[in-house]
Amino acid sequence: MSVYDFKVKNQKGEEVSLKDYEGKVLLIVNTATGCGFTPQYEGLEKLYEEYREQGFEILDFPCNQFFRQAPGSDEEINQFCSLRYNTQFPRFKKIEVNGNKADPLFKYICTQNGKYKRVKWNFTKFLVNRQGEVVARFEPTEKPESFENKIKEELAK
Repeated sequence: MSVYDFKVKNQKGEEVSLKDYEGKVLLIVNTATGCGFTPQYEGLEKLYEEYREQGFEILDFPCNQFFRQAPGSDEEINQFCSLRYNTQFPRFKKIEVNGNKADPLFKYICTQNGKYKRVKWNFTKFLVNRQGEVVARFEPTEKPESFENKIKEELAK
């Protein structure tokens, strides 16, 4: 099994197969617009701009599960991120990442790498290699620029 076996919903509620991203290095992130870590969008966008031509994608999954820090609609969240941080990477429908209603993708990736079997907070980041395997997990306190070399390593493989 790999992340490519999952389907998610885009902002319009349409099903998207992660098979569409097969062969790319992915950074899967649960985000929130009203969190102390929200400025990480800037660093994420810089990574995206730098490496997307080499096969790097960021998949952004807004989540309102942690102290309701992503309260807006999917459209409002997208507008905020686009206008405030000029983000261009794909953003999907708001989801839950823990508990009984957790999205199946997040249930899976949480069990693949790291000592935690659940998402601790907003801006937990999962690095996925070109084969669809989770190869690293970065906690919310880890800024995007701190793991740039790990992304470059995966892109070089």
